[in-house]
Amino acid sequence: MRKFLTRLLIVLVLFVGSFIYWKYFFDYSEGYRAGLLQKFSSRGSLFKTYEGEIILSSVQSTTNMAIASEKFFFSVTDEEVARKIEKLQGESVVVHYSQKNSTLPWRGDTPYLVDSVALRTQFKGQGQ
Repeated sequence: MRKFLTRLLIVLVLFVGSFIYWKYFFDYSEGYRAGLLQKFSSRGSLFKTYEGEIILSSVQSTTNMAIASEKFFFSVTDEEVARKIEKLQGESVVVHYSQKNSTLPWRGDTPYLVDSVALRTQFKGQGQ
């Protein structure tokens, strides 16, 4: 009986550990989003997190106005990246993000975690 309970406990620990990894740390997807950086702030009661909003425009305009747009909400965990984003508010940017399956309170409000940012013109200049 003791051998059975030991094996059951090991299986349970492995299952719970695997589930926690998949739910909170596994990269479900990653990619780039480009648009107008509309909002970026530090907020939270217990855990201060950096949260941002980019307007993604599906129709190009000659003016600096987004037409037929949707919003991309994201979180930032790296303070250096947050400082770069703060300086680029109101600019057209490209961000690299990874999407998790769920959020953690100290990591942000969204499952999209941005780890780098560049001005849209700089990004095009790199040949990407």
